[in-house]
Order: sequence, then structure tokens, then C-alpha cells
Amino acid sequence: MAGSDENNPGVIGTTNLHGGLRAGGGKLVVTAGHNRRALSTINRNIIGAPPYPCAVNKRVSSEKNAICDKNPPIPVHRPITRRFAAEMASKQQLKPETEEAKKPVLSIRISSEWEDCTITDVESAVPMFVQHTEAMLEEIDRMEEVEMEDVAEEPVMDIDSEEKKNPLAVVEYIDDIYAFYKKAESSSCVPPNYMAQQFDVNERMRGILIDWLIEVHYKFELMEETLYLTVNLIDRFLAVQPVMRKKLQLVGVTAMLLACKYEEVSVPVVEDLILISDKAYSRKEVLDMEKLMVNTLQFNMSVPTPYVFMRRFLKASQSDKKLELLSFFLIELSLVEYEMLKFPPSLLAAASIYTAHCTLSGCRQWSKTSEWHTSYSEEHLLECSRLMVSFHRKAGTGKLTGVHRKYSTLKYGYAAKTQPANFLLDAGFGF
Repeated sequence: MAGSDENNPGVIGTTNLHGGLRAGGGKLVVTAGHNRRALSTINRNIIGAPPYPCAVNKRVSSEKNAICDKNPPIPVHRPITRRFAAEMASKQQLKPETEEAKKPVLSIRISSEWEDCTITDVESAVPMFVQHTEAMLEEIDRMEEVEMEDVAEEPVMDIDSEEKKNPLAVVEYIDDIYAFYKKAESSSCVPPNYMAQQFDVNERMRGILIDWLIEVHYKFELMEETLYLTVNLIDRFLAVQPVMRKKLQLVGVTAMLLACKYEEVSVPVVEDLILISDKAYSRKEVLDMEKLMVNTLQFNMSVPTPYVFMRRFLKASQSDKKLELLSFFLIELSLVEYEMLKFPPSLLAAASIYTAHCTLSGCRQWSKTSEWHTSYSEEHLLECSRLMVSFHRKAGTGKLTGVHRKYSTLKYGYAAKTQPANFLLDAGFGF
């Protein structure tokens, strides 16, 4: 071993920058001068663990000659990982230097055999691997700063954390339930152009019917679910069954009767519905239409309407009463409009809440939590939201003012009197 031979020109050690060497396939340094020290003496300058063991890679003779060139290339060390960088930084924490350790150091390059090594003067006071280490540490610091910026992003809130002990909230199944609603909502949708097959009614007549039914629903003080199911039954029936103009109102009251039987605890009697229709139909006509509708729809009343999504999405948006009432005002305006049938129920619900947020705040507002639970980004909601703003602007004008009158009362917080989010309609607004 060259480190134990007194006739050798230097002693090979395993310390680093100040007075030592590093082995293991890398660069080695040795102290200069006539005072040669034993390997164990050099090793005592290092604080911490014992030095790296030396590892000599056997190479062919042609490779050896190339490595032991007079001006050899810079050796390639093991990849500088974060662990290695930290290790190199800690090994620079040395004890106070002795007089001998302060002398200029030499670098040595290992070949396939120790006696073939060439000693060259170090051109820089800092070895190359230390320069690499410092650069890598700076890069790691920059990466940590970027990671911290990512962590600072708005988190997705657990909106069910406060109801885990409430068995009625079914927190264990709620995500699965709404995942099923999302898959099943297509069964509740109708073709957006189904009126083309109706020869005696049109979308304008549909709007008048639904606007009137919203007032009937309000007068009877029915549950909110009943209104959305009523509209759904009407559209699904008209999409497959041609109806005469004089029977259209009969379809509406019969759909409300069916929805009440499905949703309400106390169902209005048939005579009440006949009376509200100004006695235009007999009891037998109502019951006959009821049979026709349930058979045409194959008794399928369990469909996800916009209402079920509204409740979940309002919870995700951490809404207050004002936001809730404005959201329902906007979505009920959309129920009247035939062109809104092109949007699925979940998107209608999400867009109404997004539009209400924008209306109350005066700017775009859609949290990461809302985006997560609705699965809709602002880009997806923009088209539907703009239509809702246009309906809001003209809600109090024209003949279809039932929704506007309903939400202009104290019970509904005067939501209809809120100024619409006109900035969403600006031509330059977008994403």
C-alpha cells in the first residue's frame, strides 16, 4: 500500500478539502512537503464517521494509459444526490487546521493500479467536486422553494368532517351516492331539440306552462324537490309523446300530481289541481293522463334532478342563505328556458352557484373545493353562466315573470332584486 511505504513521495488519505482526501472512485488529495504522516494521523482530522473505503476498479491497459495521461480529464464521481450533497457539506465541518494542514494540497487521480497514478498541482483552491456540491445545494434550495409554493395553493376542504357522527348524513357513502348520480343523470336528460317532433306545441308554450307551475308550486307551499321532478316529468313525456295544445296544461298538472305522490308527505287532492286549472279538465281526464304518463315513462321516477346536486354543491361552496336563495333563483329561471335543456342537471346546479358567487362578489369566484366536488372548472361553467346572467337581466320583463315575483318577496330574501353579474357578458371576458 502506498500509504505505508516511507519511500513514496506522498501519503494517500481519505479526508476532503482541508488537509485530507476522498476515495471510492473519486479524487484523492495528499499533503505536500517532506513531513509525511501515517494514514491514521490524517484520518483523525475528520470529524464524524471513519473515511470512505478505497475501491480500485480494474481496467484494461489501454484504458489505464488514457487515464494516467499527463493532463487527465476531470473524474466522474458518483451522482450528486441530495443525500450526497448534505453528506459533503457536513464533512467540510473540520477541526482547527494544523500548520501542516494549511499547506497547499495536491490532487491525485486513481488508475487501475496505484503505482501508475500521476500527481498534478491543483489549479483552484476549491476542488471541482466541492464546486459541484455547492451548485447542487443551491439547486435543491430552489426546488424546495417551488415545492413550498405548490403547498401554499388552496386546499380542498373536507365538507363532511362535521357530520361524521350524524347517521342521517351517511358520510361513509355520500361520495359514492353522488358518483352514481353523475353516471345516472344522463337518464333524466332529454334531447335539446325534442320540440321538433311536436306538431301542435312549441318551446314558448312549454315556458308559459312551467312559469305557471312555479307559481302553483309556490301557492301550495310544496317541497323544492317536487318542482324539479315536475319539470323533468313534463320534458321526458313530451320528448316521446305528441300532445295536443289544449291538453298541455293537463300534462302539467298531472306531472305535478305524480311528483307530489313521489316527494310530498301531504299530497294535494285531484280536485285542488282541477280547481287551480280553472276547471278545464275533469277528474277522469286527470286520472287517465296519470296512467298514460307513468306507463310512457315506465314508472321511472327516481332520476337525479338539479336539486340533488344543488344541495351538495352549496355545501361545498360554504354558502350562506343569501347565496343559496340567489342560486335557486337563477336555476329556476333556467327551468323555464327551453334552450337550457342542453346542459345536464349537475352542470346547471354548478353554474347557478358559480353565477351567484360572481353576482355577490363582483368578480370571478370558484374555489378548489367547489371545483373538486362539482367536477366542473370555471371554463366548463362559463357558457351556462352567461345564459343565466342574461335571464337575470330580463327576469322582470315580458310575460314570464312568475320566478321574478316569487323571489321578490321577503321569504326569498328579495333575491330577484340583486344586480346581475353583467361583467360575465363582456366580450373580453374569458379564460
